[in-house]
Amino acid sequence: MTKSAPTRNRDVMNNRYAMVDGMHTVAEAIQVAVTKNVSILVVDKRNEHDEYGMVLMSDIARKVLAKDKSPERTNIYEIMIKPVFSVPADMDVRYTARLFERFNINKAPVVESGSILGFVTYDDIVLKGMINTPSL
Repeated sequence: MTKSAPTRNRDVMNNRYAMVDGMHTVAEAIQVAVTKNVSILVVDKRNEHDEYGMVLMSDIARKVLAKDKSPERTNIYEIMIKPVFSVPADMDVRYTARLFERFNINKAPVVESGSILGFVTYDDIVLKGMINTPSL
């Protein structure tokens, strides 16, 4: 019996995210999310030595809506998560799932050569990866 190759993050990742600038207002970022039909916003690097940031719709709800801040006067950089925990494109999804559990997260950008290729979530790992992943 031959052992199949492990399922990698690149095999199960999705492209359901949009890039925004940290200087965008929350209102502008929401418009990008609506237009592109996504719930994950990646805050682009300012330069090659910077790191990516991330804003989820739940971040906007907790940090803007719940605190009664103005989305037109709040910039994305004020509420973003940065740096973002990312995973390599060629990492086995079993290890990604373990990292998610250890750090209590459920999604992460998939990175290769310093660029985001997509996102991986628990849903992606289970629905796209578990069928093809060999047992340990």
